[in-house]
Amino acid sequence: MERETHPMAAARPLDRTHAATLFADVSARPKERLLVGIAGAGGSGKTALLDRLEATYRARGIPVSRDHAAVYPASPADPAGHAVPSAVLVDDAHRLGETELGRLQSMVDGDHADLVVAYRSSSRTPALDRLVRALERHRPQVVLDPLGPGEVQARIAAVTGAPAPPALVADVLDKTGGMAWLVARTLPALGDGDAVALDPQGMQAVAEQLGRDLQRVDEGLRHVLLSLAAGFDSAEVEPPWPDFAGQTIDELVDEARTAGLLLPDGRLIPLVRQALIGTMPRFRLRSLQRALVDGYVATGCALEGVARDLARSGVRDIRVARALEQAGDGVLGTDPARALQLYDEAKTAGADGVLLAPRRAQAALAGGDLEGAGRIVDGLLALDSPPDAERVANTAAAIWSRRGLLARGADAYRWLGPARTGESSSLAAVALVGVGDLAGARSMLETAVRSGSPTLHSVAAALMGQGCLDAAEGRAAEALSALVRASDTLTAAGALVPLPELPAVLAALVALHCGKPGTAESILAAALAGGQGGKAARPRMLLLQAWSHMLLDRPERARALMAEATGGAHPATPRDKLFLHALAVGLARRADDLPALVRAWRKAREHQMHVVADLYCLLPLGELAVAGARLRDDGPLQPQLEEAWAVLGRLGDPPLWAVPLHWYSMQAALLAERPHDLAPHAAALARAASLDGPVSRLASRLATAGKAWVAVLAGEVDAAAVESAANGLAGAGLAWEGARLAGHAAGRADDRRDMHRLLSCARDLRRGAHAAAEGPAAAEGFAAAPPPGGSGASTGGASAGGEPAREAPAGPAPSAAALSPRERDVARLVLQGKTYREIGEAMFISPRTAEHHIARIRHRLGAATRPELLARLRLVLDGGETGAAAGGGDAAPVGAR
Repeated sequence: MERETHPMAAARPLDRTHAATLFADVSARPKERLLVGIAGAGGSGKTALLDRLEATYRARGIPVSRDHAAVYPASPADPAGHAVPSAVLVDDAHRLGETELGRLQSMVDGDHADLVVAYRSSSRTPALDRLVRALERHRPQVVLDPLGPGEVQARIAAVTGAPAPPALVADVLDKTGGMAWLVARTLPALGDGDAVALDPQGMQAVAEQLGRDLQRVDEGLRHVLLSLAAGFDSAEVEPPWPDFAGQTIDELVDEARTAGLLLPDGRLIPLVRQALIGTMPRFRLRSLQRALVDGYVATGCALEGVARDLARSGVRDIRVARALEQAGDGVLGTDPARALQLYDEAKTAGADGVLLAPRRAQAALAGGDLEGAGRIVDGLLALDSPPDAERVANTAAAIWSRRGLLARGADAYRWLGPARTGESSSLAAVALVGVGDLAGARSMLETAVRSGSPTLHSVAAALMGQGCLDAAEGRAAEALSALVRASDTLTAAGALVPLPELPAVLAALVALHCGKPGTAESILAAALAGGQGGKAARPRMLLLQAWSHMLLDRPERARALMAEATGGAHPATPRDKLFLHALAVGLARRADDLPALVRAWRKAREHQMHVVADLYCLLPLGELAVAGARLRDDGPLQPQLEEAWAVLGRLGDPPLWAVPLHWYSMQAALLAERPHDLAPHAAALARAASLDGPVSRLASRLATAGKAWVAVLAGEVDAAAVESAANGLAGAGLAWEGARLAGHAAGRADDRRDMHRLLSCARDLRRGAHAAAEGPAAAEGFAAAPPPGGSGASTGGASAGGEPAREAPAGPAPSAAALSPRERDVARLVLQGKTYREIGEAMFISPRTAEHHIARIRHRLGAATRPELLARLRLVLDGGETGAAAGGGDAAPVGAR
């Protein structure tokens, strides 16, 4: 019999995993006859499997026949009359007639020869069914299913001589559906080089050759294949169907499936689709695609399922475009990346690009593409009358805000005007308050027309606008409450919408300005857990959360959050970079790490020129002002500070927003030794302290602390007043500042009892902050986990430990358990190169006490020399604390310098 021709005729795949037992039985010379059927679609490897079986039989010296018509009813016998083993291998049994199949069945019942019959799975006639059942009484049939990942990986490795990357295996499976004949055709397209992948040009050649081969199939089957390639394989409607020799469409689809051209669900294998479309005349393809769309419209079925494939193939049909546009609208608030793809495809299919642009900009922004969204919005704003103006203004304001130019975002709302702002008036108020335009914000809120049902988004926006207005007008408690509810509501909505600022960030900023960093941290944690603003908004909230932890004297957690904020797929925006650099400055300043402070200040000094001060970035500006004063380099920051004071001035110097900046300015004046600059800020704090509410309490504590600092720096140390001021700062969420004040005062106290009292106060404040940060174990005196990594230890100057060791001492490594938690703190500072005095200032102990600690450490570790001491300390701290030793982030800060 002539074998059936198939497009994979030349393919010779390797042994299939699920056919391994068949080869094993043939090779093991079994005593029983081998009677088995092999089922599979066309190109699944049936012929190749028979070829390998034939080679195995012949290697054993067993006669093999591939022509069933030449086999006699009985096997031949040897001279002694015993039957000689033989094998009959039959391919394409589904093409045999009833007489031929009946003869094969008689061989099963009465012959001594092995019989292996291969056939297509779903092309079975009644006679073939009887033969298959007879064979299955002896052995279950071997089914050649599509290849799995392991089999594809083995085939690739056989060609390349190296393990196949998982991505390449997935790509081959996706293109071929795992069909062995297509996998065999794909392998020659593997590219050269270290990163093995399918070469696009090679795959194009494969598709073109396959397309030419498929042109030889019967007309009816080809019409079915072309219809499926045009999109009918994913459709809910039947293609136009001429009469092809009385064959039905179901029969021809079944023929395509048994030929190995379809996936199990009836869709074309992607590579087959590419080959068919590449060789199909354009007019025929478009005719079939128009018929597909007509069928959907006529039956009332939704086009979305096939619209994407139609658009990608170049179809321009307003019905397809409309379906894609509606699909994009459906996911715009939840999956912006998918929405942007749908809008782009709708544009390709003929949708109006100008009408789509506002939604495309919103989707790009929500997906984190700030530049792409900006370009789209810029093109819209250049029009005389852009469509969807409210959405355009919202997106423009959000873009400018993220760039650190909120004033330009406020301009977008002014351009829109109260009459067109609609329900976005509350968002306009957020932007206008942020740049000091209180009258404009009130006008937006007063003229807003509330329409439609109160959706979660509209309610959240209204609460945001009201909360910002309350904060600017001095109603701190009401502002915080409104903004927390806005944050909760927007998180519940789960929608990604363009905002000038996130409600969680606004609520956290108000809490921080009220001296409640713990409250700010919990607000942000809830918003992050709920996915507020999507992935692109996470860095903003993580950095503000890090700020809260920095104020709470939790540097390790702050650094971890900074790393998380900068380690994602979305780069930090200019606005967020300002917070990032200010955090680095603040952490270095609090660790008294001068080299790190200088490095961080240089980066911050350069970046601050890329943004403009507004109401929502006063905290980083204040931190940078203190650092600039510390380093005697605050000149570059003056324009930003002037703009910040101007914004506050236009708002009437609202205490909630102004008090922290006054406090930072007092510290800067003290560090820069400019006493004449203290008076206005001290007076402002005193005025704020006379008011009611949480801001007055914070202002009162800051004013008291300011007076204490002035007295201490003048050499007048009142231990009780300093202790009260330090505890007041800690009560306002400024434990580090309180400890710093107490420690500095202790160093200037004349009375030894006052010195010990103030040092004890400083230690208690630091211990309390660390216990709150690290949990009950820290509160009980156990060592907390140190931070990962650090900025490197300083080795300059005379140190408490002496010179660096040249090599580790011989003998067993000392155990960290040999040192107490207190001694490990000392050890970290020794490895930083600190002197006795510096260790004493950092830990609020006297230099003599630091010296005694180091002597005990040397004795416990058995270090005879200073280099040996340093080497042993490194070994002790290598078990997880080396990073802490290097970074200096845990060290208690010394006083103001």
